[in-house]
Amino acid sequence: MGWDILRIKSTKAENILRYIGIPIVITIILGTHTAFGATPQLVGELNSIKSLLAQIGPILSAVLFILAGMFYAIGQMLPPDKRANFHTTAINIIIGAIVIGVLSFTSTSLAVASSHLLSNSTQLG
Repeated sequence: MGWDILRIKSTKAENILRYIGIPIVITIILGTHTAFGATPQLVGELNSIKSLLAQIGPILSAVLFILAGMFYAIGQMLPPDKRANFHTTAINIIIGAIVIGVLSFTSTSLAVASSHLLSNSTQLG
């Protein structure tokens, strides 16, 4: 019983490392690619991603909040075991909506920071 709890915690830690490690690897790959002179194209791509997030992000976040409310309401009419599943899904959708909302509002500062990182990596290389 005690070992199962440790296994679950290590799995969560591994997932957190995946979410942190993947962007770091992508940044390293982009940094080596920019050393060969592709910085203007990458900055342009970052600006297009930023504008896409700024336009679609808040709308998608609102739609996800509505969808979470629908899952919660449907779960209220079901037996307790199904209700728990629907409530868990509703909470997960709400978390996703919050993350999308935060990313859409911070996309400008993330794009600026990424372009500074890319320009600094080309000056070092």
